[in-house]
Amino acid sequence: MNLDTPPSLPAGYRDRIYAGWLGKCIGVRLGAPVENWTYQEIQDNLGEIRGFLPLPPGTVFKPDDDTAFPLVLIRALEDYGPEVTAQQMGEIVLNYLADQRGTLWWGGYGVSTEHTAYLNLAHGIPAPRSGSAAQNGKTVAEQIGGQIFSDIWGLVAPGAPERAAEYAARASSVTHGGEGIHGGRFVAGLVSHAFVEGDPRRLVERGLALLPPQSEYARVVQAMLDFHAQESDDWRAAYHFLAGHFGYDRYPGVVPIIPNAGVVVLALLYGQGDFSRAIQIATMCGWDTDCNVGNVGAIMGVAVGLAGIDLERWRAPMNDILVAASVIGTRNLTTIPACADLFHRLGVQLAGEPEPRRYPRVHFDYPGSTQGIQAHAQRGRIIALEQLTLDPAVMEQAQGGRGVLRAVLRKLNKKGEARLFVRTYLRPQELSANHYKASFSPLVYPGQTLQARLYLPPGSPRGLRAGLFVWDDNHEQALRSPAEPLAPGHWHTLHFSIPEQANALFTQAGVVLRNLADAPWSGSLWLDFLDWEGPARFVTDFSRERPEYDAISGWTFSRGHWRLEDGAYHGSAAGLGESYTGHPHWRDLALTVDLVPLLGKHHNVNLRVQGTRRSYAVGLAPDGRVVLYKASPSHTMDSLLGPYRPVVEAAFPWRLGEGYRLFVLAEGANLAVSLARLGEAGEESSQPRPLLLWSDPHQPYLHGQIGLSVFGGSHTRYQRLAVSGR
Repeated sequence: MNLDTPPSLPAGYRDRIYAGWLGKCIGVRLGAPVENWTYQEIQDNLGEIRGFLPLPPGTVFKPDDDTAFPLVLIRALEDYGPEVTAQQMGEIVLNYLADQRGTLWWGGYGVSTEHTAYLNLAHGIPAPRSGSAAQNGKTVAEQIGGQIFSDIWGLVAPGAPERAAEYAARASSVTHGGEGIHGGRFVAGLVSHAFVEGDPRRLVERGLALLPPQSEYARVVQAMLDFHAQESDDWRAAYHFLAGHFGYDRYPGVVPIIPNAGVVVLALLYGQGDFSRAIQIATMCGWDTDCNVGNVGAIMGVAVGLAGIDLERWRAPMNDILVAASVIGTRNLTTIPACADLFHRLGVQLAGEPEPRRYPRVHFDYPGSTQGIQAHAQRGRIIALEQLTLDPAVMEQAQGGRGVLRAVLRKLNKKGEARLFVRTYLRPQELSANHYKASFSPLVYPGQTLQARLYLPPGSPRGLRAGLFVWDDNHEQALRSPAEPLAPGHWHTLHFSIPEQANALFTQAGVVLRNLADAPWSGSLWLDFLDWEGPARFVTDFSRERPEYDAISGWTFSRGHWRLEDGAYHGSAAGLGESYTGHPHWRDLALTVDLVPLLGKHHNVNLRVQGTRRSYAVGLAPDGRVVLYKASPSHTMDSLLGPYRPVVEAAFPWRLGEGYRLFVLAEGANLAVSLARLGEAGEESSQPRPLLLWSDPHQPYLHGQIGLSVFGGSHTRYQRLAVSGR
């Protein structure tokens, strides 16, 4: 198929994307508690499933591969453009996944389809061979993953099922073959066609047309269509037909695709166009419930739109929060609207239309969206957080979109305080579970500027003041801007330049409302948007960090053993080990790191990290050298250096057990490196010595995270790190 032919965008495209991804996330959460349960186990223990099973108190829903891996795959369009190949999609997998950790089920080579394909890719077997039945055998290649990760391609190719199916086939071929690829084509095509067709039977028939007629996948789809034509009222009878003719006992492997494909079709047909009924039926059928219900939720979400998804039953418990699990920690705590914004931008680009409006991080343009906002009050109560659609006169002055978040308060007493905030970091105990090993870097850092826009409705009393805050969980204290008076009937834009704070970790960012009037106040406050921007400036000596997520708070890692030890951050690895923090959009900055080489010959810091295979590293190297490296997907993997290759070096005699201060300045394509020795007290015992100055002449990395790395069995003690963004 020619991908040069862009799809036209249907009316209401942006809202329908949000509805589809929301439906996917709702389905995954509904099905996850009974994943791998049988129909009979669900029937015997739970009976009729009508809503979510409860989460542990005080937690958010865990990361799940059904949503985490699509958020990795979709980056292929960002990194490589609309003509992205299967081989490039394989590179995306290697770049954004930690080595056999997080995101996916790492069940072993020859057992887990994705694990098998990842190891193939890592050892130089390119896609699509990496996922093929010829390489891995039919049993491994034809498991369920081909369809469960493919909804996204329909979301970015609306009303163009053939185009969506082609993207899905390329992505699925990285990890799957045969029927696994057919499943990707089918699901992506249904999501795409749901933008223009809401009838479930016609949707399924259109999806069937995307499949090879003689395939087993086409056979199960047609069988369910035929059964439904004869018996359209009894979904349980349809399930027993499916189990008897296409059940798990007829297909090898851990999670075969064909029985679960039958559940997706069954739920769509017997749901009869009702979102709730379709996802309930998909759940009660059992087998791979989170996967099947997620697919059904995505298809039905697009088909029925936001109006067809019950607000109180499904949307309110979600609160728009989504936890992912890639190696980039700032992408692992996100929101459903943020994902929809990404998909919309990519869909618009694929359609060849002008770049869409850029919204603030926290906006309320999607109807009913709450963006993960949480609230807390002292000396008063917050009785409702709800989206309010603005009338045109008020909307003209708003900046965040068609709606605002309205916080309704009751009896906020004198000196009472209410906070509206989003989470910017999650501690391990705040996840309902963490089987997929999510880890996080903070979304907000010292030195950045927080901004929000508020409205106090007419008739409110004077004496109300508002400011902005971040909560530093390492020091258990809030940093706040001065409170400003709010005038009823007026918009107020607040700014807060977050001061530099050593050893900080911000877990909340938001608005503080105070009542300084003599009388208690009951009323509402409108939040138009919340955002943050600007360079980060901070220092850490790791003294406030905690062991978290198999490393330490604020840091993710791809390989190696990373831990707190002797009051510092230690990294060691049998081969290549790396740990990261910060945001992938950081650009020019100065990075200063104090380190002590303890064992081995390679002790580095990293910058402009854009994944595990795209970054710069600089550090102490064998034979008394300091070396600057560049990692690139074009480099053949080296047994010692992985994807890194030296680009420039200088002599500097260093010794194990001694301390050094490494300075790296990144400005555009230019990198400058200096080094100083440290005395016993940690002060510089010599003047910093300029060593390296290099300008990357070939596709320079102009933005990225920062990190630390060791090569070849080395062990390094990192004592202090300072970042000064430019």
